[in-house]
Amino acid sequence: MKHFLAIFLISCLSLGLSGCSKGGDEPTPEPAPAPAPAPAPTPDPDPDPVPGITPVEIKINPSVASDSRATDFGFESGDCIGLYVVNRSGSTPGALADNGNHVTNMRFTYNGTWIPDTPIYWADDETHADFYLYFPYVSNVISVKTHPFTVLPDQSTDAAYKASDLMVGKTVDVAPTESAISINVTHAMSRMIIQLEAGNGFTAESLASAEIAVKINGIRCSSTLDIASGSVTAVGDPSTVTPLPVDNYYKALIVPQTVPESDLITINVDGKDYNLTKGFTFEAGKSHKFNVVLSKTSSGVNVSIDPWDDDDTDNGGTAE
Repeated sequence: MKHFLAIFLISCLSLGLSGCSKGGDEPTPEPAPAPAPAPAPTPDPDPDPVPGITPVEIKINPSVASDSRATDFGFESGDCIGLYVVNRSGSTPGALADNGNHVTNMRFTYNGTWIPDTPIYWADDETHADFYLYFPYVSNVISVKTHPFTVLPDQSTDAAYKASDLMVGKTVDVAPTESAISINVTHAMSRMIIQLEAGNGFTAESLASAEIAVKINGIRCSSTLDIASGSVTAVGDPSTVTPLPVDNYYKALIVPQTVPESDLITINVDGKDYNLTKGFTFEAGKSHKFNVVLSKTSSGVNVSIDPWDDDDTDNGGTAE
């Protein structure tokens, strides 16, 4: 009986070990894959732009009378002007300053249209502004009240005559706009036209073949410009100006000034001087025409003067 129980226990134990062994033969399960990382959150779309008005570029359209430009044909390609823009406070104009304006001495170059070195913009959609410009442009304007400018004493070439031209312009109380701002440009200098005519002892043919030299005496060639007002003040010592010959007349740009009575014009014909002794006031923006009749019999010059703008005054005189 004891022997039977022993055999029975050994059999059960064998069956138990066999079951464990079977379980160990099964493949070890692969570990579960790590969960995929959550996708990065999609960023919010760009926020709405800050409320306000998109800046509006300032554009200009300076215009000049056809006979006001030194070339007599208006601005030329490559011409450069300096522009100042001064904001207003309500209806109160601001003061043009050497620096710190809304726009200070921005160069615009003409090439069919006026292009700035750098785009400029209105302060906002409400602030009115005043515009001031001058020509020719210089990079170093030290004072807007006393900007120096000099006409050349020798204007006998086209280049020298053009270099003696000074233009100014302004437009005030302008509301912000996308349109180009019209700016009226005027001549800051005075223009002198000297027309020679044959009098007693001369003919048109003899004048045409003669050696002629014309001088304008007692002229101050230096000046200062107030860019805001456009006014010019003659400074410095008087000198002699040689005008540009054009067909049968001569022209020169003169700083506005009053010349005291003296030999204002000297015309040398084949070595002989004919002097006009006269005082005269040259006005900014005016062209003064001197019709000079040369007469050998009087050993002098008969002169009639008609200003560009008729002042109903007889400015004529006789030179001996």
